[in-house]
Amino acid sequence: MAQQSTETDWVSRFADEVIAEAERRAPGKPIVCASGLSPSGPIHLGNLREVMTPHLVADEIRRRGHACVHILSWDDYDRYRKVPAGVDPSWAEHIGKPLTSVPAPPGSTYRNWAEHYKAAMEESLAELGIEYHGISQTEMYTSGAYREQVLHAMKHRAEIDAVLGRYRTKDKATGAPKKQGQKQQKPVDAAELEAAEGSGAATEDDGSAGGAGYYPYKPYCTVCQKDLTTVTSYDDETTELAYSCACGHFETVELREFDHGKLVWKVDWPMRWAYEGVIFEPSGVDHSSPGSSYVVGGQIVREVFGGEQPIGPMYAFVGISGMAKMSSSKGGVPTPGDALKIMEAPLLRWLYARRKPNQSFKIAFDQEIQRLYDEWDALERKVKDGTAQPADAAAYTRAVGTAAGWLPRTPRPLPYRTLASVTDVTAGHDEQTLRILGELDPDDPVTSLDETRPRLDKAEYWITTQVPDEQRTIVRDEPDKELLGSLDEQARESLRLLLDGLDEHWSLDGLTTLVYGVPKIQAGLEPDAKPTPELKVAQRAFFALLYRLLVSRETGPRLPTLLLAVGAERVRRLLGE
Repeated sequence: MAQQSTETDWVSRFADEVIAEAERRAPGKPIVCASGLSPSGPIHLGNLREVMTPHLVADEIRRRGHACVHILSWDDYDRYRKVPAGVDPSWAEHIGKPLTSVPAPPGSTYRNWAEHYKAAMEESLAELGIEYHGISQTEMYTSGAYREQVLHAMKHRAEIDAVLGRYRTKDKATGAPKKQGQKQQKPVDAAELEAAEGSGAATEDDGSAGGAGYYPYKPYCTVCQKDLTTVTSYDDETTELAYSCACGHFETVELREFDHGKLVWKVDWPMRWAYEGVIFEPSGVDHSSPGSSYVVGGQIVREVFGGEQPIGPMYAFVGISGMAKMSSSKGGVPTPGDALKIMEAPLLRWLYARRKPNQSFKIAFDQEIQRLYDEWDALERKVKDGTAQPADAAAYTRAVGTAAGWLPRTPRPLPYRTLASVTDVTAGHDEQTLRILGELDPDDPVTSLDETRPRLDKAEYWITTQVPDEQRTIVRDEPDKELLGSLDEQARESLRLLLDGLDEHWSLDGLTTLVYGVPKIQAGLEPDAKPTPELKVAQRAFFALLYRLLVSRETGPRLPTLLLAVGAERVRRLLGE
């Protein structure tokens, strides 16, 4: 792909910076971008920005021919902190254990809590075409991979304590050094913080224990498996570490052989930056405040581990519109898997690609998704005819494929709102659906529903799960004789004009011309006349009459689609012919 303008495309701009930084820090080595996710519960669409931001940058770097690896650290050795909504409250007995030591939720086939929630996210990342190298922090710590780093941190605990001490006594309202080149984000509320929570545990303590001194390492008790422990002494020469646990257990271990604990988060994160040689990693709003793990980590990685802090933006909140129905049943914000049931992967990728990381945006689960798809389809047409703006074209390119190739796509992407309307009226009946879709364009009819998939399936799922019953379309079984009998002559004439033109106009475009044209004919205007305020009033009244006669409501799906879905014979019967 040709390099896009750095003035218009945020991904290219970051790729420029990352490549230059990598050449300065580690010339000749693969460029490392990183994300981190804690599988402590459903991994939601806010968390997806933690992965999508470095994915897009890493993919652009690969498109330019550079070797690049995107590390995804699964923070599955974090402590289990709370029982999510919808899970048996008895799981509270596991609070304090590593996520990989907690049983999976009831009914799960996975071996532990972390694997259960990782699996759903891994499936979504595969559908989204995100290439990454997954690293289990449980495996890294328990295998001894970080043993030297742990011993080093313990040896330099005084220096770490000094760095942390600069922030423990600081009035945070006055602010600490903010990330270089980064504007201060507006304050966020508690809901945004929870929804944007990214790698690690932003609220985890920094290891500042009581009178026994400061220790940046937290053992998991070998008896109760929990981190309700306090380090009471440590010997640098022998690496003997003594700890006590709230369960009553006391133990002395040799840390050079003990792999049942982890560095506290504010030390763990910078340790990994140095260990992995991370060049680019974004951070969420939960890491943006003065004294946060990002700010502190920048000093610890330099002063203790001899590394450098990654470059990367702070990413803003991802909101949701119209999720009440699903949220009430699941008790949480939606996941990428939820979104991929109602939208194709390229559309979801596009939502993240077209907005700079520091711009918040919403993902639609309500009627807005239809407008979103219209906007997406319009962009695709502009890209094909060469009229799209450079930044828009770049976002589209990043959405439909990666350096590895194109993502799967719907062969014949009919308008989402049309597909939703048809599946609404037919209640998902395949034979009826194919009949209607085949009549949309008689000159080029749809001959198989496979041509319209997966978009058809996404639209059908949206209609059946996200649209309230009172907004669903139910076509009348019998004519509304009372309403038909009350019509004046002008209204009766409008129905006659419509019925007389059905055969000639039986296609989506034809019926569109017909339903808009009937009020024009009655007003003595040409079919292509531009609408006047008076004509718009007449058209709205005509449309409302048709809806009442067909579906007993004042509104519904677009009338041309509805007429095709109902079928000519039934339309004639319901309109009184």
